[in-house]
Formats: sequence, C-alpha cells, structure tokens
Amino acid sequence: MVHHLRPRRHARRDEAARRLWQHPESVLDGIGLAPGDIFIDVGCGDGFFALPAARKVGPHGRVCGIDIDAEALDLLQEKALGEGLENVVLHRGMAEEVILCEGCADVVFFGIDLHDFVDPVRALGNAKRMAAPTGVIVDVDWKKETLPLGPPPEKKFSPEYAAALMAEAGLEVKTVAESGPYHYIITAVPGR
Repeated sequence: MVHHLRPRRHARRDEAARRLWQHPESVLDGIGLAPGDIFIDVGCGDGFFALPAARKVGPHGRVCGIDIDAEALDLLQEKALGEGLENVVLHRGMAEEVILCEGCADVVFFGIDLHDFVDPVRALGNAKRMAAPTGVIVDVDWKKETLPLGPPPEKKFSPEYAAALMAEAGLEVKTVAESGPYHYIITAVPGR
C-alpha cells in the first residue's frame, strides 16, 4: 500500500509545480472546449488536462483518455472517482493503434506528447479518424529550444515540423500560437 501512495503524493507535487508555468483550464478555454463535448486526450497520463476537461464538459460530455501507462491510468481513474466525475473513460494502448470511435470527438488533444510517439503521423491519422467533421485536433508541445524544463531540444518538434506532420496525416492546420513561456499550440481540423 505504501508503494501505491508514493506516486499519488509525487503527482500532486508535480501538478502544483506544473501549474506555475501551465494552466490547463486556460488552454482548454482557448480551444473552445464546451459543456457536452467529447474530448479525447491522447497520452492522458494521470490527468493534468483530462480532469479539467471532464469538469468543463460536464455530465453530458465525455472525456476519453488513452495511455500506455497503466499506473497513470489507475491514478487518473482514482482522481476522477474521488471528484465524482463519472464522465471519464480510460483506454490502455498505443495511440498508433487505438481508434476509439469514427468521427465522434469534438476535440482530440495531444498534451505535450506528440514528440514521444513511435509514429506520430499514424497517431495523428487516428486522431483525424476520431474527430467529428466539425472537430479539432490540438497539439500542445514544448518549444524547440533549451528550456529549464522538458526534454532536450533535439527530442522536441518545432511548430513547423509538428504542423508538417499534421498535414502529412491529412489534417488542415488552422492556427499556430505560443502557449505560455515554454509551449506552442497548434489547432487543426480534419482535411477533406
């Protein structure tokens, strides 16, 4: 049981520190997430974006999280249940292999993880399939520079490269902007 408690305390400390430089509610407001929406969080981890999204979409919306880390998914489920959020559904698997639905999502979200996938174009292609015709695909990621946080620059994608990957996956990039001191945000729609 002690082993189970250790990650929880660590996760809370990490989230508090992360909130000093990234505010998930502001990011979600900026992409237009609304009550009743279906939000798919690709690489959801323990819920830094998924939990605020679940609060925002409310009981008539749904948050679907995808991650390969069973421990993180367990922690996210525990947090969601602890808050009484019954609109969170979690799936363990690789983004390159998981398609939860065809054309159902209002938002398919990549929160600081596109650079981590084995085949980001395939993961983005799956996101395109899951997005509703009027849905958006969002990539928030590290700026490709030396920063006090995050992976080294050679591991990061520039916004131009990330946008090119999105285009290669059949997405139409709509906006590229800064998102706080360390990140950029790209929004795209399913291409024709």
